[in-house]
Amino acid sequence: MKPASRTDLALSSLRTSSPVAWELAAAPVLYPQAVAAMEERAAAIAEGEAQELVWLLEHPPIYTAGTSARAADLVVPERFPVYRTGRGGQFTYHGPGQRVAYVMLDLRRRGTDIRTFVAGLERWLILTLASFGVVGERREDRVGIWVSRAGPPAREDKIAAIGVRVRRWVSLHGISLNVDPDLDHFAGIVPCGVRDHGVTSLADLGIVASLADVDRALRDSFVHVFGE
Repeated sequence: MKPASRTDLALSSLRTSSPVAWELAAAPVLYPQAVAAMEERAAAIAEGEAQELVWLLEHPPIYTAGTSARAADLVVPERFPVYRTGRGGQFTYHGPGQRVAYVMLDLRRRGTDIRTFVAGLERWLILTLASFGVVGERREDRVGIWVSRAGPPAREDKIAAIGVRVRRWVSLHGISLNVDPDLDHFAGIVPCGVRDHGVTSLADLGIVASLADVDRALRDSFVHVFGE
């Protein structure tokens, strides 16, 4: 039997046997409303008054700026509404055709290690993409999940973003996975401050998948990283 790697051992601390609630928004959710609901739920989780939650949704077209966002990376500021947010990272686009998963987990029960938590989110996305035959990869010098493109020219494109905040050891914000968004909408920003690489989606890779298909894959993969 192959021995467990150091990464596997670290990620094992994220698993619990307590079930996590899942909710699916029936219509696109305005960003301020989503943040307010997320913060309210996270506070209740911290008080032991609510179950952990993964909230699946879409936003209308917007740009969000994380705590490391640089003004120069907002290329077309008038294109869509811009929201400053307390999550880590830089500028990100959200819009129709992109699955956003806000993850409110109690990290006091999952190892209180934020780097391991982020690695868990990466692993979750990689497993989800693998179910569609896509090899998603992490990069030490870049946040998010990347896909190598054969070209010519050969390149790497970003297919999923990660941005989190932790308050009272409960996580807020989470991940976004490009299913079939309008990729031209990313042109109004420098996504996550990375200028030398592009953005892709499952549809751009030639994969026909609905948001419902992706939701099922996210739920199946979640169990392998975070438990039931």
